[in-house]
Parts: sequence; C-alpha cells; structure tokens
Amino acid sequence: MKLIPTTIPDVLLFEPKVFGDERGFFMETFRQSEFEALFAEVGMAYPSFVQENMSRSAKNVLRGLHYQEVHPQGKLIRVTAGSIFDVAVDIRKGSKTYGQWFGQVLSAENRLQMYIPPGFAHGFLTLSDHADIIYKCTDYYAPEFEKCIAWNDPQLNIQWPLEAGVEPILSEKDGKALR
Repeated sequence: MKLIPTTIPDVLLFEPKVFGDERGFFMETFRQSEFEALFAEVGMAYPSFVQENMSRSAKNVLRGLHYQEVHPQGKLIRVTAGSIFDVAVDIRKGSKTYGQWFGQVLSAENRLQMYIPPGFAHGFLTLSDHADIIYKCTDYYAPEFEKCIAWNDPQLNIQWPLEAGVEPILSEKDGKALR
C-alpha cells in the first residue's frame, strides 16, 4: 500500500498494490497492520473502524456534504464500480486548514482510497453511469446528529466537475442544506 499526501495533511490517499495478469487481478484493500504503519509514518494515530457501508448512486447524484456533530465519523472510502469525485471539507474550528476542501476522483479503475478524519464534512458526485462506494467508519451512524452543508456553498466554492448546464441530483435532505 502506498500513502499519498494531499493538500490537507489529515486527509490521506492510499494506493493499493495490484497484481494482475491475463486472468484478472488481485489486490489487498485493507490490512490493519499496514494501515497502522502508514498512519504512524505521518504522525497520525490509527483510527479504529466500527462500521462498513456500501452505497450505489446514479450519474450526477451528489451526496453531501454530511457530518455528525456528535459521534463524528472518520471514513475510509473506495469505489468498486464506476467513478466519483470525492470531497472532504475541514470543519474543525481552530484547524490550520479550517474551511478548506480537498477533492479527488476515486474509481474502480484507479483503485485509490481516501481517508477523511472525524471533523470533516464529506460528499461526492457520481461521474459514471453508476458508482458503488464502500466505506469504513470510525463511529456509528447517528442520524439524530447528522448535519449537512450545501454542496454549492459560496464560501467553500467547491469545484464540482459537473457537465455544463447539468444540475446535480440531490436528496430532499441535501436540497434543504443551508449555505
């Protein structure tokens, strides 16, 4: 597994080693001891994951920007089919990168995984006809504490890779998010 730093030091990308031949490929997507070593390499404590989720989204679906005020979740995200533009927004008051965002295309093809620590809002835009996303979480989902920031918040100015003239498909909850 290769660790790739990002513009926000606590948001990390991981690139697994892929072993392929004419039959297909094999890759290890998670090995706790290796992740522990990579987190230690950048001076971060290894997060303990307690829940794993999977979602499927159609093209132009935009989910987020979600976070939990209580029981904040760190997430390790990967895409098993299709592609997404995945975004992390630092909402940790007092952080040197407060209000900054980082975005990365994650896909079944590039096999990158993104770690978003607790204290960040998270969202993604589906770029392919559909995308399957699997993510591990450091705390349990607690809908009573979930909040949402508008995907098009002018202060954040996230550069979503939407096709010209296309509006994202939002859930009712995400459509009501405050700017």
